[in-house]
Amino acid sequence: MSRHMGFTLIELMITLVIVSVLVAIAMPSYYSKVLKSHRVEAKTALLDLAGREERYYNTASPPAYTAVPVNLGYGNGAATFPMTVGSGYYTVNISNVSATTYTITATSTGTQTKDTPCATFTLTNTGVQSSSPNTTDCW
Repeated sequence: MSRHMGFTLIELMITLVIVSVLVAIAMPSYYSKVLKSHRVEAKTALLDLAGREERYYNTASPPAYTAVPVNLGYGNGAATFPMTVGSGYYTVNISNVSATTYTITATSTGTQTKDTPCATFTLTNTGVQSSSPNTTDCW
């Protein structure tokens, strides 16, 4: 007598249910971590732009900040603010520009808008870092 070895339909269905539950638990957590990892792009863009502003301020005569991308080393005049940075998850804009102040804001776009705790990041000329609506967990 030979006995056929294999899986029964019940065993396969139980395995499928277990895998489905594991995926249902893991995917939201993974997606949350992906959104969180994109925040680095916004912070890097803000700090880079702040460095460019400070460089311009120190070389301009008289010393002043600027909102002109060409003055900050962006292209040949084609770039304008707000501009998309990096992989396109954020756009940056410079506002409140005067001879002595500026505010740089990175706003989420596309799929990154689902990162609601950290929808925008802001950096000022005094180095104040904030984000909206939740500052403590974002920076």
